[in-house]
Amino acid sequence: MGKINRFYDTFHPNHYDLFINVNRADKKINGTSTITGEALSKEVSVHQKFMSISKVTQDGKEVPFEVDEKAEAIKIKLITDGQTVISIDYSAPLTDTMMGIYPSYYQLNGKKQEIIGTQFETTFARQAFPCIDEPEAKATFSLALKFDEHEGETALANMPEIKCEDGVHYFEKTVKMSTYLVAFAFGDLQSKMTETKSGVKVGVFATKAHKAKELDFALDIAKRAIEFYEDFYQTPYPLPHSWQLALPDFSAGAMENWGLVTYREAYLLLDPDNTPLDMKKVVATVITHELAHQWFGDLVTMKWWDNLWLNESFANMMEYLSLDHLEPSWNVWEMFQSSEAPAALTRDATDGVQSVYVEVKDPAEIDTLFDGAIVYAKGSRMLVMVRALLGDKALQKGLKYYFDHHKFGNTTGDDLWNALSTATDLNIAEIMHSWLNQPGYPVVNAFVEDGHLKLTQKQFFVGEGEDKGRTWQIPLNANFDSPAIMTEKELDLGDYKALREKAGHALRINVGNTTHCVVKYDETLMNDILAEVEDLDSISKLQLLQDLRLLSEGRESSYAEVVPLLDKLKDSKSNLVNNAIYTTARKLRQFVTPDSDAENYLKQFYNRLSEEQVKRLGWDVKADESDEDKLTRPYVLSASLYGGNIDSVRAAHKLYQEHEDDLESLNADVRPYVLINEVKNCGSSALTDKLIKLYQTTSDASFKSDLTAAVTSSKSESELEKVVSYFKNADIVKPQDLRGWFASVLNNKLGEQLAWDWIRNEWEWLDKTVGGDMEFTTFITVIARNFKTAKRLDEFKAFFEPKLDQPMLTREIKMDTKVIATRVDLVEAEKVKVNQAVKNLFIEE
Repeated sequence: MGKINRFYDTFHPNHYDLFINVNRADKKINGTSTITGEALSKEVSVHQKFMSISKVTQDGKEVPFEVDEKAEAIKIKLITDGQTVISIDYSAPLTDTMMGIYPSYYQLNGKKQEIIGTQFETTFARQAFPCIDEPEAKATFSLALKFDEHEGETALANMPEIKCEDGVHYFEKTVKMSTYLVAFAFGDLQSKMTETKSGVKVGVFATKAHKAKELDFALDIAKRAIEFYEDFYQTPYPLPHSWQLALPDFSAGAMENWGLVTYREAYLLLDPDNTPLDMKKVVATVITHELAHQWFGDLVTMKWWDNLWLNESFANMMEYLSLDHLEPSWNVWEMFQSSEAPAALTRDATDGVQSVYVEVKDPAEIDTLFDGAIVYAKGSRMLVMVRALLGDKALQKGLKYYFDHHKFGNTTGDDLWNALSTATDLNIAEIMHSWLNQPGYPVVNAFVEDGHLKLTQKQFFVGEGEDKGRTWQIPLNANFDSPAIMTEKELDLGDYKALREKAGHALRINVGNTTHCVVKYDETLMNDILAEVEDLDSISKLQLLQDLRLLSEGRESSYAEVVPLLDKLKDSKSNLVNNAIYTTARKLRQFVTPDSDAENYLKQFYNRLSEEQVKRLGWDVKADESDEDKLTRPYVLSASLYGGNIDSVRAAHKLYQEHEDDLESLNADVRPYVLINEVKNCGSSALTDKLIKLYQTTSDASFKSDLTAAVTSSKSESELEKVVSYFKNADIVKPQDLRGWFASVLNNKLGEQLAWDWIRNEWEWLDKTVGGDMEFTTFITVIARNFKTAKRLDEFKAFFEPKLDQPMLTREIKMDTKVIATRVDLVEAEKVKVNQAVKNLFIEE
């Protein structure tokens, strides 16, 4: 496939005067896009999609044009090249695809309402106004917005409103920016405002379906985050305001539009009095992620989509760095270890995975770049690695250089490495190219041979993989004497006994778990570690389980060997260790058949892991308990219910009865498990209907999530059929939430066939409804995450292989076929041994 034809090569816009008129009643927009810029040719192309073009003028004179739908282009023949003004009159539809300019729907006092918002990343600005819709084509924008306005409605945009005349809202000219960051919205909104110490106005906006207090948390985090970034980046926030807007319908988590950040409601608004701490952390990291982008992505933008990681990886790292400063007691780097690290390591171990830097050969491939586990999680791990090598002072110095030299411009990855290199003697570019420009990561083998401690590196695969002899520059972070960075394939560290005696403790590589690798120790070294396992810190225990889990998936170890270690660590009071315990324990479910003897032993094991912890923590949340206990409770309650613990079942049912008339008032830390237990053990058609009704009427995103988990866990096939029947009813299940509902039903042993049949039967409808969205392929990922039998593998291939010619789906289908095939082989080879290891815990007693 050849090079992408970039429209910026023929026309360089400098400024847009936009008039956009939105008619909600007719679901239409019309307007004029007037572009001042430099034509490098007498034939130029301007992006459009789904538009009707009525007239094109150059410097006031009509010129001929042709609309090319396939190229999403208006091809214009100009009178002259050079500096010019092109004006395009157009009309276009409002859509319900959550792209371009679109309505968001919500319920207020039992009536359906709507607000209008925008989503232009990646290539959807061209659905809103004719433009050069490429990141490098930065320009300034003056927006004039008209709409069928009702009294009391609010209009928002990237910049402050200057005036409103004859029903037209005029906004200040923007700074120089990319088209995908332009945004506006309007509707019946409530808001709360504050101001940073440097004078930036900060606001949170939402529909009036929400309680006013739900805006408070976001307002506080946003204000303090902007203040932190101004200090850390040593670069002022470049706009007069920063609005945070919650949209009832939003395909992604959030979008970093400059000055008008848009969010899915669940990731901005929360009840400060009854939201679990882990959800508060998630919302806070989403806000700090988007605000990190206001500099890294908005002020300085990637030159082309192949450097998307420049935006996302950096913001992903900064969300944790900033929140750790804002709320140090939250220990958010532990959250990084339990979410970003395993996501990246799991995805990146499958042969065929994309590298962080990916060449884009077809516009249809752009949205496939948004692989959360790679561009976000792996990329951020790379930058955490860079931060560990540099330290914060050097990192800040390098970033200031980067912003000073590239603000309002576009960059590539090497521009960042060159900037950081001004603050260090390390060759950052050389180190990072080995990680960003090739897929996968190494397994570091540590072993004693002929009395010498040796290390080797090779690419680690889960499943079949072609070893292409790749090497990485690996920061070892060893607790023995060793080089800082391992560049070769094999390293001899010298006499093991002498090294061990000098160190006084067991060897561990990648201390702190900041390097993107797994470590495999030989029996001598592993036994040495296990003898000291109780003395390890929480991150080291998590890392040990994480590496053993991955090595077991890659058939370089066995889950059978991990089972006794889970039992040994089960009384840990660390949330991080418990996350690792139950993440690993969940993997053991793939080896059992539902309702078999093996599953009965596994349930006993879950009960054994959780029983004392449940007794210690209880079902009643205490006001003065530690954050560790609050975050550990969900793991052990869920495990206890899976284990069928009768005391837990009774305690959950009792709580349900006490709050039956006001389920939302249940403490959010235990609420999902109370509701799941009630549906599983006391379910009825009336209960399903009650919970679905509550789902439709509540504005609390956390409660909605709990209700989804509950109704999809039913043990009644007829009730699950009812739930699946709601998938296409947007008044119950919004398209933005459909993947979560689908995944939950698929994960239910009674619902797997129902969900699988549904998606095969309704694929065309699904493609039409959310198919253009960057997260569409994750429906395939969700399926692959669940399937584990040869029969399901055959069905998966039969359905998806005919779709391999669709560029947006190709990589995901190939990857997930391997994921399922690998799991099928693993289960077949290991199930007897693993299930026996679980059973042995009870036989030996």
